[in-house]
Amino acid sequence: MNMRITSAKVQDFENKHTQIVRQGSPESMVLLKNSGVLPLTGVKTVALYGNGARETIKGGTGSGDVNVRHFVTVEEGLKTAGLKISTQKWLDSYSSLKNQVTENYYAKLLEEAKQVGLNPMIALMGKNPLEPDYDFPLDGAGDAAIYVLARNSGEGSDRKVERGDIKLTTSEKRDILLLANQYPQFVLVLNVGGFVDISEVAAQVPAILILSQLGTETGNTLADVLLGKAYPSGKLTTTWAPIEEYSSTTNFGNNDDTPYKEGIYVGYRYFDSMNITPSYEFGYGLGYTNFTITTENVRVVDDQVAVSVRIKNTGHYPGKEVVQVYYSAPQGQLDKPYQELATYAKTSELAASETTKLTLSFPVNRMASYLTAKAQMILERGDYLIRVGNSLRNTRIIGKLHLDQNVVTAQYKNVGGQVDFTDFVPNTKPYTYAGETTERQNAPIVTLNPATLTKETVDYSDKHPTDLPTGEHFNWSEVVQGKKTVADFVAGLTDEELARVLTGNYTDTGDGDVLSIIGNAGSTVAGAAGETTHYLERLGVPVLVMADGPAGLRLSPIYTKTANGKLKEISSSFANMAGTAATDETTDSSDTPRFYQYCTAIPIGTAIAQSWNTDLARKYGDIVGQEMTLFNVDIWLAPALNIHRSPLDGRDFEYYSEDPLVSGFNAAAITQGVQKHPGKATTIKHFLANNQETNRQFSNSIINERPLREIYLKGFELAVKIAQPHTLMTSYNLLNGIHVPNRYDILTEVLRDEWNFKGFAMTDWFTTGNMGGLEDNKYGSTSAAGEIYAGNDMTMPGLPTDTKSILTALHDHDTEQKYPLTLGELQAAVIRILQIVLLLSHA
Repeated sequence: MNMRITSAKVQDFENKHTQIVRQGSPESMVLLKNSGVLPLTGVKTVALYGNGARETIKGGTGSGDVNVRHFVTVEEGLKTAGLKISTQKWLDSYSSLKNQVTENYYAKLLEEAKQVGLNPMIALMGKNPLEPDYDFPLDGAGDAAIYVLARNSGEGSDRKVERGDIKLTTSEKRDILLLANQYPQFVLVLNVGGFVDISEVAAQVPAILILSQLGTETGNTLADVLLGKAYPSGKLTTTWAPIEEYSSTTNFGNNDDTPYKEGIYVGYRYFDSMNITPSYEFGYGLGYTNFTITTENVRVVDDQVAVSVRIKNTGHYPGKEVVQVYYSAPQGQLDKPYQELATYAKTSELAASETTKLTLSFPVNRMASYLTAKAQMILERGDYLIRVGNSLRNTRIIGKLHLDQNVVTAQYKNVGGQVDFTDFVPNTKPYTYAGETTERQNAPIVTLNPATLTKETVDYSDKHPTDLPTGEHFNWSEVVQGKKTVADFVAGLTDEELARVLTGNYTDTGDGDVLSIIGNAGSTVAGAAGETTHYLERLGVPVLVMADGPAGLRLSPIYTKTANGKLKEISSSFANMAGTAATDETTDSSDTPRFYQYCTAIPIGTAIAQSWNTDLARKYGDIVGQEMTLFNVDIWLAPALNIHRSPLDGRDFEYYSEDPLVSGFNAAAITQGVQKHPGKATTIKHFLANNQETNRQFSNSIINERPLREIYLKGFELAVKIAQPHTLMTSYNLLNGIHVPNRYDILTEVLRDEWNFKGFAMTDWFTTGNMGGLEDNKYGSTSAAGEIYAGNDMTMPGLPTDTKSILTALHDHDTEQKYPLTLGELQAAVIRILQIVLLLSHA
């Protein structure tokens, strides 16, 4: 039962959760440079500049935004910490300019949308104006200067290689250089969700800190770190380099077909293998202290590699260090990247001169590569170099694992379809460093025993499910009581009832409108994104409520109830689609009772991953799970774990990393934090290869099977096998010419047969229809009938046309059907859904 908070006052859970976020957020901050400036000392007055100083961004726009009661800007955080701000005039001038630019920008978009009949919400989704140039004098004075550079992005729109987005504006460049020259204590703070090219100023700036976008406590956390009350310990999870140097840039953002010609050479795999020096490498990040990492031994026990290390804090401040283990596989029949991440771990806080020991383990088969011709994961014979360090370009070879024969570690089926190009293969000598050759020669050798390496085989579904024997109608309570099974219940449902379970919750009048459904589909929780069907309530089947994510729950912060008991939003869950902040409301002048659902904004996905601390990620999941319980939400439509294929993806801030291991580990940890709460579920998304927002409903990702398995499927595989999330959301895009929700090979053969996924799969919203007037596209929409055929169980949020599509495919076999359905296929999908309904609603 929903708690129905009727007081506008701050609740105890809000204070508790914001405190957890404040304590954890410094672990997500990445210190890129520090020439003795941080932490600031003897500072009482600060000259504060930059577009993120007052207009601080807590997280990106779109469905991942969270309607908080209040979040702390940088300006507010510094003032609360006792610092005097000397630049109020500059901040006022910039705010006025930014507000006018933003107002004009959205007014123009709305007018253009009106002219072409495009839904206004779709027209604005994810779009942000380029940062404007300005000409305000730097007339503040202080003991130190701070320039906060902010960049926003979001669902529905990709980033641009222009000044004001990926690149600095002329004004930003000018003022950052002026301040760096004027103030010995100058800090450039990056309030960004992803990469921004600071190469024009980085050499002259003494201290550069990635604040990231940390949710509710962003400003307070920054003040803590700047003043030394806390310390940064984050590391990059995505390579920072000039955008032109990324392997994916030339093939990014095509409107219809996007070929992933770089193959497995995504992110650091490309930069290392092509010997290109990035601005800041994967895994890089400084702290207020220094550490030494000494390897004690490398062992192989059965099928596990174990690396024991000793870490010592050699500096004068406390801190935490991240130990990263990489492997270099031998070049054989398959080309291999220079090195790949094998595992990682973060220490607890170490005081000055304190030492600790860690043992990091990973399975030998994690080093296998995919041989497409035989559909096998194989370990090729040769030496596997094990490298240990605290960033990608600061590792040393500490051992060699020798394998004297090829070993097949898994036998699969070919999936994903065919492409018409051959993937990129590096054409130069890879990165190296002084002493690497000697390290290779002197590294201790551990021989791998092929007999201890198990081979995974898969029992694939060789046919679609058969029909259940006709059963009887009975009340769901008999299933709850254990008298009957879910299959018994499903066997008694009519065709119409089955189809309605598979199509979410909708009214029978009309096909629905995007504005009235997206973000406003909750009949029991205001601002919920969707619900499972109400059609079987007469049989006692409960309804599951879904709320957006992944930076916390997205709900309507204020709502009331009409005379007939319906929920009415006072402050809409999607009122801030363009990215503006929710406003405070502490008074209530209405005679009608109001209810409050203020939720906690946790750090964005990239920031969580930058902590390299899965225990912390689990804590953030715990926060969300507690608030789901409080507000009667059953399914959180998160976490999102698509690969950072390119920094140009507008939704990268929601995702974790360019590396699938980091992505999978964080999604699993978040899931464990949420699902430890009885009756609560996560929805890992967007499955699969959703790596751009341009034409996202109809974009075709063209990928060869090796990168598909080694890069784009791998994170999802780890999340499923480690944490078994109860639900999964498929993506809008096509994979090699077929919409992902219609791919049987991906949703059944990979997801269920290979990974043993136990939950149900749902679509993203309106994937079967035209969302917002997008008429011109090369590919049509996905098919609701095809989804059931493939193993995508539920079409969301559900439309009458979806039910019709399923029933036509079931009944009308006299006419040509692209995806003819059997009763057994409908029943199997309904069983998977109702098993989760039973699990969650009666936990």
